[in-house]
Amino acid sequence: MTSEITYREAIVAALQEEMRRDPTTLIMGEDIGPSGGPFKTCQGLYEEFGAARVRDTPIAETGFVGAALGLALTGYRPIAEIMFADFLGVCFDQIVNGIAKHRFMSGGKVKVPLVIRAIGGAGLRFGAQHSQTAESWMLSVPGLKILVPSTPAEAYGMLKAAIRDDNPVLILEHKALLSSKGPVPVGSDAPPMPDGPKVVRAGGDVTIVASLAMLGRALAAADLLAAEGIAAEVIDMRVLRPMNTAPIAESVRRTNLLVTVEEQARVGGWSAEVITQIVEDAFDDLDAPPARLSLPDHPLPYSPPLEDALIPTPEAIAATARALVRE
Repeated sequence: MTSEITYREAIVAALQEEMRRDPTTLIMGEDIGPSGGPFKTCQGLYEEFGAARVRDTPIAETGFVGAALGLALTGYRPIAEIMFADFLGVCFDQIVNGIAKHRFMSGGKVKVPLVIRAIGGAGLRFGAQHSQTAESWMLSVPGLKILVPSTPAEAYGMLKAAIRDDNPVLILEHKALLSSKGPVPVGSDAPPMPDGPKVVRAGGDVTIVASLAMLGRALAAADLLAAEGIAAEVIDMRVLRPMNTAPIAESVRRTNLLVTVEEQARVGGWSAEVITQIVEDAFDDLDAPPARLSLPDHPLPYSPPLEDALIPTPEAIAATARALVRE
């Protein structure tokens, strides 16, 4: 059954369905019990499944993420919720040197069916330490799958697929998307794990690749460009690791132009890797150097006007694409 629900409700629905299906699935995190989570992404879970499967933890990401690894190794399917994606830095060693490497270091003898959900993103006035998406922090770590859902349907499907996966999956959700609505096939079986980017709007003049909240802004930019007769093809990045740029290269071979949009600092962002691979694979198809929109190399300010000025807007995306098309 397809229902029009919010991104937040899609996350809750996926958690409920998978916890009902498999009694070894449990979730842990800060304030996720009776209060339903700081962003209400665990609403109703405590009442249905109880304290044993919805574990309110101390403010100690290193501790409960490490505990999640132990549970995964002993027959459970734990989900760890990180209140703010910024706090992934607190448990970085557990993820990078423990969770991501454990299956490899056991010679494949153990599985690590563990999901980490981290809620990040700017635009809601949380300041420099609580507004990062953390998209590229784990990008160079073999052994992790990294998913970035940009719609309620993607949030629902990716979470269900991740919970059933026998390998560790990091899902980066965006708090500015929590109230956004869209059609979601609630009650459906888990879809296969997404394998890469997806074209969400067809066009022949320029390719725009975006992730998380920037996808909506890229689509709005495509509307602005369409009013001028420019047909932008918009691609949702969806999966950062393992990175698959083949669909992007295929699009660039049609449009001959590429723009990337990400809500993080320019240096070390995923767009740098995407553009590198496109230049390697489709250099002769490019009519101009690829263009990147990102945050400036500066912490995100708390000031509303300053924060808004730093985040790529539909108008800025459209202007960048327009300049490429008219070169």
